[in-house]
Amino acid sequence: MFELKTVALFLLTALAEITGCYLPLLWIKQGMSAWLLVPGGISLALFVWLLTLHPTAAGRVYAAYGGIYIFTSIMWLWLINGVRPTVWDITGACIAVVGMCVIMFAPRQVD
Repeated sequence: MFELKTVALFLLTALAEITGCYLPLLWIKQGMSAWLLVPGGISLALFVWLLTLHPTAAGRVYAAYGGIYIFTSIMWLWLINGVRPTVWDITGACIAVVGMCVIMFAPRQVD
């Protein structure tokens, strides 16, 4: 159960970060409303707060989070940008998730 909660928290954290970066991109690159900066800023603040909820050393969290961020970014590419990932995109994302699991769930002494 701990593992499932950890992965879910990483996914939520990644969505908050990607959303917070994507909304300003829409304003800058696609000429959409500058008001997108407001929810973008809120999303980035949520991202920072979510990082504080992870139950281990910050450096380990940041390293492991990268694996889920990669996976989430590839899914964003497909679901939001409408670009179907290649087999190499999926393979790389899976490797990154395996790396996250090794970092987060390997046996170790308490932090």
